[in-house]
Amino acid sequence: MIGEHLKLSELVSIDCVKLYSFKKHEGVLVVYESKRDVPFEIRRIFTISGANKGDVRGHHAHRKCHQGLVCLSGAISVVCDDGKDKRTFYLDSPSEFLHIPPSIWVSQEYAAENSVLMVVADQYFDENDYIRNYNDFLHYRRCVAT
Repeated sequence: MIGEHLKLSELVSIDCVKLYSFKKHEGVLVVYESKRDVPFEIRRIFTISGANKGDVRGHHAHRKCHQGLVCLSGAISVVCDDGKDKRTFYLDSPSEFLHIPPSIWVSQEYAAENSVLMVVADQYFDENDYIRNYNDFLHYRRCVAT
């Protein structure tokens, strides 16, 4: 079972996914400060590297976790889906920060060899926070009959 549903008033739409542009200091330094620049407290940071051009990763949503995606090098296409609408974001600069709130399905396609993705999150790793099956996600979003 996928657990408790969010209240309808807590569900976010694709419009809640926001792309921020951070200032580059001296042309090369980008600062990400928790609750100042990043719209949440950072509890976890991880990177994904070594993906080949065309590789697709992600394919999941979170129940509680907010995430921020930053392409440190290369280029990554990010598809965000709220169960009704989809939007694609193209990340190719460390100064671009894509905030993805909970209950949004996300996948990333690596558009260039040796792309590196940094993910910052407001939650520690918890497997129970993940929704890894798209039909379970739609059920969670109450987009299909229960």
